[in-house]
Amino acid sequence: MRAVIQRVSEHAHVKVDNQITGSIERGLVVLLGIHPKDTDEDISWLCKKIINLRIFNDDKDLMNLSVSDVKGSLLIISQFTLYASTKKGNRPSYINAAKPEPAKKIYEKFITHIKSNYDIDVQEGVFGGDMKVSLVNDGPVTILIDTKVRE
Repeated sequence: MRAVIQRVSEHAHVKVDNQITGSIERGLVVLLGIHPKDTDEDISWLCKKIINLRIFNDDKDLMNLSVSDVKGSLLIISQFTLYASTKKGNRPSYINAAKPEPAKKIYEKFITHIKSNYDIDVQEGVFGGDMKVSLVNDGPVTILIDTKVRE
């Protein structure tokens, strides 16, 4: 699994067919890519990592607080293009992204895991939808996490 996490201070939302399907104020936008070999352990590890990332400023203006600490929200959006390979030519290949049916199951398990295990508001996009994402990236703070490369 790959996640691009963006810190949001004011607002973020996702639209499908000109309708807002998810909206947050302060929190994190999580763009989530699914790999065919992702497991329940990847889901659990990544959820815990995202919830506990200390990327919000404390009263001394140091990044010491998590999204839970600031009572923020998550906006989770599926994004298969996170597994784009640009090794050959100029047209990205998405062969490393999970196929839609299994990816949707893992995406839904990811959301269910967060909702079941953490006291945090979760908003989401529409899996496979033509989504328009709007956000104010605070900082900007953008973090890339890959469950297969845990650094």
